[in-house]
Amino acid sequence: MFHFSRRARENMWAYLFIGPQMIGLTLFIIGPIIFAFAISFTDWDIGSTPTWLGLENYTKQLSDSVFWKVVRNTSVFALINIPLTMIGSLIIALMLNQNIKGKVILRTAYFMPVVTSSVAVALVWTWMYNPDFGLINSSLGFIGIEGPGWLSSLKWALPSIAFMTIWQGIGYNMILFLAGLQGISKQLYEAAIIDGANAWQKFWKITFPLLSPTIFFVLVMLLINSFQIFNEPYMMTKGGPADASNVFVLHIYDKAFQFFQMGEASAIAFILFVIILVFTLLQFKFSKWVNYDA
Repeated sequence: MFHFSRRARENMWAYLFIGPQMIGLTLFIIGPIIFAFAISFTDWDIGSTPTWLGLENYTKQLSDSVFWKVVRNTSVFALINIPLTMIGSLIIALMLNQNIKGKVILRTAYFMPVVTSSVAVALVWTWMYNPDFGLINSSLGFIGIEGPGWLSSLKWALPSIAFMTIWQGIGYNMILFLAGLQGISKQLYEAAIIDGANAWQKFWKITFPLLSPTIFFVLVMLLINSFQIFNEPYMMTKGGPADASNVFVLHIYDKAFQFFQMGEASAIAFILFVIILVFTLLQFKFSKWVNYDA
């Protein structure tokens, strides 16, 4: 009969508990990542034997006009989505942090889109954007404005998706800001009032510095999520018209499952990974404005 020390028994039980999770992590995350990286250097259409290409799948993107349009579209989407979501959610959080009637109902109402399926939301907004009988153009018609063909317009397709994404995402970020605001001591505001500070001074001297860790977290997550958007453009425009709303993950999906260019799709996926990594590291590099001392 084997006799184990107490430390050995604790280690054994620890490995037994984390074992299933580690197996799942290896089989469904780490393994596929390694496999995708390997096939990014090949020409593979699933049904044939992979052919080694080296860096060709990566260098090919430099001369691909569709790839650069995807880079531009994703960047424009991020530039629309990030600041408007941050500003909107912060304003709502500041409002709901006040002692107003019905704030619990308002919090619930603002958060409801977050827990609603993005596919369902996309379908509803597709109907709202319909140029002939959609709610938006019908409302604009009442005040004498002829609305554009939102999702079929080269100019408006991408902003239309961005506005819908902002509407759905504001509630989640509002909760984060609200949690940060409620962690700020009210005594600081009371002292500022005694010193004669106005609302703007209280925001910049107290609220913003103490809320900066939350602002930084929201900024990082919004950047990552903006570059990974897929459901909304896939459901609403399929990347059209003429790739006007084509974004990174949708482009990867098309390469992999429409044209079965698995090697090239994997290469684009790792290019996206590098882009997100670089931007994230830059955010941390220039995060000296974030105050963690509170």
